[in-house]
Amino acid sequence: MSLESEVNLSDNISLVRQNIRSAALKAGRNPDDILLLGVTKTVDVEMMQRSYDLGITDFGENRVQEFVRKSDIINRKCNWHIIGRLQTNKVRYLDQRIALIHSLDRLELAEALQKRGERLNYIFPVLIEVNVSGESTKAGIQPDEVKNFLLKLSKMGNIKVKGLMTIAPYTENAEEVRGVFRDLRKLSVDMLRERVENISMDQLSMGMSGDYQIAVEEGATIVRVGSALFGKRVYKP
Repeated sequence: MSLESEVNLSDNISLVRQNIRSAALKAGRNPDDILLLGVTKTVDVEMMQRSYDLGITDFGENRVQEFVRKSDIINRKCNWHIIGRLQTNKVRYLDQRIALIHSLDRLELAEALQKRGERLNYIFPVLIEVNVSGESTKAGIQPDEVKNFLLKLSKMGNIKVKGLMTIAPYTENAEEVRGVFRDLRKLSVDMLRERVENISMDQLSMGMSGDYQIAVEEGATIVRVGSALFGKRVYKP
């Protein structure tokens, strides 16, 4: 990695953190309450190590096999998040290094996580992925299905629901997605009022490189940022 790219990484991290701080203060929030999650899809281990040394300690991978590969060689005590759609046949590769699964969206997956958790004697922290925008191409359960889903999950002792996650529609005008983030926040408050046993609503994972500032203004506790930190993704042939 060149010195120029290393300097750019440092500058990018500083800028994103500054933007998070500004958005939080604008909303009357404590900037320290927001986790900057580095999305490391296609990011090599060397850059991840450098970003860790610059203060990014949480990494989000879309694919379980990339978590397995990178976690074995990165040589840093980082926190691993699974943020992409999780296939049930990949659950067997997960272990206690997983700090949070952002994409629980179906009972079949919950049951697989429960069995894996029993085997490991580990409680998997999870977020429910909600398709707030209603896009047919998006994963996630519908908002009106969340309560019944939570009631089923509350009986699973090796899963701990920490909150909700959503992916907003892609748009050139980030302001257009504010309503999506606002609706997820409202849903979180509504679910908290239901007082479902073994369920908490402490975390809201929403906002990516193009809209994380608006997500923070609307209550995000985790923002998933990739290209704004690491540059445009480069896919290897």
